[in-house]
Formats: sequence, C-alpha cells, structure tokens
Amino acid sequence: MQKLTKAELAATIGQSARVVSIPLRTRFRGVTEREALLFQGPNGWAEWAPFVEYEDEEAAIWLNAAIEFAFGDEPELVRERIGINATLAAVAPDAVESTLAPFGAFRTVKIKVAEPGQSLNQDLARIGQVRKSFPQARLRLDANGGYSVDEALALVGMLTENGIPLDYFEQPCKTIAELAEFRVRAKRFNAGLRVAADESVRKVSDPLAVAQAGAADILVLKVAPLGGISRALDIAREAGLPVVVSSALDTSVGISMGLHLAATLPELEFDCGLGTAAMLIGDVTREPLIAVDGYLDVRRVEIDESKLEVFAAEDHRADWWFERLERCLALV
Repeated sequence: MQKLTKAELAATIGQSARVVSIPLRTRFRGVTEREALLFQGPNGWAEWAPFVEYEDEEAAIWLNAAIEFAFGDEPELVRERIGINATLAAVAPDAVESTLAPFGAFRTVKIKVAEPGQSLNQDLARIGQVRKSFPQARLRLDANGGYSVDEALALVGMLTENGIPLDYFEQPCKTIAELAEFRVRAKRFNAGLRVAADESVRKVSDPLAVAQAGAADILVLKVAPLGGISRALDIAREAGLPVVVSSALDTSVGISMGLHLAATLPELEFDCGLGTAAMLIGDVTREPLIAVDGYLDVRRVEIDESKLEVFAAEDHRADWWFERLERCLALV
C-alpha cells in the first residue's frame, strides 16, 4: 500500500470525495435510499458506504477496505468473470417476476425471508412463486438472522415436503450457537441442506468462530465490512470452507471491489451476490455492473460526473458524511 500519513490520506481523499444518495427500486431490509461516499486514489475509485446506523468503530473497518482498494497493492486475479445470483426482496408473490426482471437471465436467485411483520406462510408463498416462475433456477434463502431455530426448521420442513430444494440457507438464525443447533437438527431430515453464515462472520470479533463451531457449510464474505480484500482472503483461507462473495447494496464502485475479491479466491464454487446494482434506480457510471446472462466481468468502474450530480446527496447529508469521514479516518 502507498505509504501516506493520515493527514496526506485525508487530503487526498478530500480532493475527490463525493456523496451520493440513490433510491432503490424496491424497499430492501428497511432501506429505500442508498447513501455512499466515493473517492479516488492511484488505483481508481473506491466506495465507502457503511449503513448510517453503524457506529464509527464499525464504519472505520469499511473505510479501511475502501482505502486499500484505492491505494493498496492490486490483487492477483485468477478469473475474469464471476457467476452472479439475482436477489429478491421480501415482496408479494404477484410482484416476484417484475422485481426480478432487472436482473435479466440468471441461474440462481436469493430470496429474502423473515422480513419483520411477515409470516412463514408469506415466505413460503414467495418461495413457491419463484419456483413456479423460474423452475430451473437454484434457490437460496436469506433470513438475516430473523428466525428462531424452530421457525427456520419449520420452513425447511415445509419446503422439503413440497419438494423444493435449496442451494443453501443463509443466516437462518442470529447467533453462532443457534446456527450450529439449526444445522444439526435440519440435517436429520434434510441431509443435503447447506447453511451459510453472513452476519455471524462480519458481526463478531472472531469471524473464524463460525467454522470452529461447525455452524456453517459456507461463508458469505462482504469485503467492505471485513476490512478489505486482504483480510477477507485471510478469513477464507483460515476457515477452509467454500465462500460466496456478496455485496451490501453497493453502487457499481463497491460491486467492483467485491468482484476483485471473488476473482482472487483460489476456488469459487457458487454464484455470488454481486448483482445488486440492479436494485438501484441509477448508478454513478454510464457502464454499471449489471450481470449479463448471469455473469459479471471483473473490472474497475469509471465515474461519470453527470451521474454524481444527478444523485448528489443533499447538503446536510453530505456534511454528515464528511464529518463521519473525519472521525473514522482517525480510527484507521
């Protein structure tokens, strides 16, 4: 990484930093607008977009990832394109096809379940409609830790009874202990079920605890929350489990960082959750990273100044982000 003092780093980032706010096509995990701060380094553009409710200590980890991508050593790539899954928000069955339309052709779809205020029956209806509309697609579920062990088991039981197979079930329960319990109990009647851990990797002090506890078959890695490509690679190597790379509702700049991580992994068995730029109504580039026939090419993104103007955040929001940046730079 290029050696800069914190003052030099702050000055360099400040010269190009811009804040954008881009609406989502469909409300997703309570978010309707995605805010991000973009800046340019010697390697190109990077994105810093920790969710607004995150404390500075966590946001600083995301900042370290963006700084590494803009200023650090370029990762050595082992593949030029990445298989991509579509992502379905917790919509009603009659909105499934229209919500997935922006993703174009896909082999795999990740379905959000356990939305606050919704029931297991609503989740089952959404899954059933995806199965009906896209019978050849591999299905995976993402509960974001929203189920109890018994609720997650009930859903898997209903899917098994209806002959609906899953690619894997991502973060069905909140804690590592609950994941481990669910995994053991679920495999008693569905031996082929695979459990993926997301929040339990990026929300704990020791990401390897998931593997050590036997709580998952797959790790979902999001490069920004883990602190960068180098750190994510270390976690994947030490855990010894298959990996899926996913995004955090990024613009194409953030997606690019995820693609570079996916392209650096020695093995990549599963389609990755890096197609989420399709969930935004716009982007910061004229050539957004939208999957074609279920794949994305690995590349950096050129920013379009007119797009930055169109999606520029209101002044008070930009001020909030610049103040947050100053605080978090002191922590990296």
